[in-house]
Amino acid sequence: MKLQKDSLGFLVNDVARLLRRAYQSRLELSSLTHAEAKTLIYVARHEGVRQVELADLMDIQPITLARLIDRLEEEKAVERRKDPEDRRAYRLYLLPGAEPHLEAVKEVAAVIRENALKGLSEQEVEAFMETMRRIRSNLMQG
Repeated sequence: MKLQKDSLGFLVNDVARLLRRAYQSRLELSSLTHAEAKTLIYVARHEGVRQVELADLMDIQPITLARLIDRLEEEKAVERRKDPEDRRAYRLYLLPGAEPHLEAVKEVAAVIRENALKGLSEQEVEAFMETMRRIRSNLMQG
C-alpha cells in the first residue's frame, strides 16, 4: 500500500503544529501561554458564554478550561459571573485587563499570517480560506 506524501490530515495537522509553534514562540513576550491566549480569544468572540459551553466549543475538558480561566482571572483579563438562569453555572466576561493581551495576540497573528501567506495572491488566500471553511463545515456535519 502506497501512502500519500501530503495527505489532507497530515498536511493540515503539520500546518496547525507550525502555526501553534510560531504563536507560542512570539507570545513569549506576553505573560500568556498559547492555550490561555486561545481561551481569551474564544471568550472575546463569545462573551457571556457559559463555561461548560466554552469547553465544548474549544473541544477541551471542563477542568482544563477551569484552570485556564483561573489564570486569566489572575491576569484580570476575564471574570466568571453566576448565570442568573442557573446558579450552578458561570458565564464568562472580559475585563479591561484583557485589552493589552488581545492587542498582543492581534499583533502576533498579523505577523504570522503575513509569513504564512507570503507569496500568495489575495485571490489565492480567499480561495484557500473558503475551501478551509467548507472542509470545516463538512466535517462538523459528519
